[in-house]
Amino acid sequence: MITITELITADFFLFALVAGLSLALVAGPLGSLIVWRRMSYFGDTLAHSALLGIAVGLITNSNPQMAIIISCLLVGMLLVYLDKSPKISTDTVLGILAHSTLAIGVVILALTESVRVNLEAYLFGALLTINVIDLIWVIAIMLIVTSTLYCFWNDFLSVTVHAELAKTEGINVERTHLFLVLLIALIIAVSMKIVGVLLITSLLIIPPAAARKFAQSPEKMAILASLIGAAAVVLGLFLAFYVNTPVGPTIVVVATIFFLVLSVFARAQKE
Repeated sequence: MITITELITADFFLFALVAGLSLALVAGPLGSLIVWRRMSYFGDTLAHSALLGIAVGLITNSNPQMAIIISCLLVGMLLVYLDKSPKISTDTVLGILAHSTLAIGVVILALTESVRVNLEAYLFGALLTINVIDLIWVIAIMLIVTSTLYCFWNDFLSVTVHAELAKTEGINVERTHLFLVLLIALIIAVSMKIVGVLLITSLLIIPPAAARKFAQSPEKMAILASLIGAAAVVLGLFLAFYVNTPVGPTIVVVATIFFLVLSVFARAQKE
């Protein structure tokens, strides 16, 4: 059995740790906005659409990561456009796009005999297989998302708290909403190898939901959510390696345990 010292100095583990922590740190503030605005289904839809990007990237022999990013961004813009239509409810649009894009992606991959891909890795993550190129993509996108959140944080908060009031203050509400959806799309696009299509939204939502019970301000909630997410990544990585379980699902399970424990603790404090 490999020792902890040998494990934490191994390249594959360090790459996985840095990628996972990068996601957790930016998922705190971004996930908090998702929770406040009740946009979890937007995240699910974008995550499902990422598989279509994988299929297109593989059959066109283009960069899979770039294909995933472009696919997520296009679906994100389509979501914002269709969300304005009074004829179709938002949940209907989300349901149609989420399941149709996932199904189309799977069918394309199944029909393409020249392409063989491990769907399980994309669906549930393959954090321990991250290489230098993947890590560069993750860090670059995380820096872009973090800097955008930092620059427009007050605008995001204003639109979340009271959109009409924000509009009277000169904030472009529609553009701010579009920015937020595109940020979610970027994070989902580079996070597939970390926790997978089916689990990425969980890591965006569970830590902020756990932090919400203890935060006295939006900023404190975002920071606490990042810390909870980071702890789930570190503990989940070690557990997955030593217990021999899939990394992505293990990280989400650990985050869920944190949520349950903190929920019980918060309820006990009130009694």
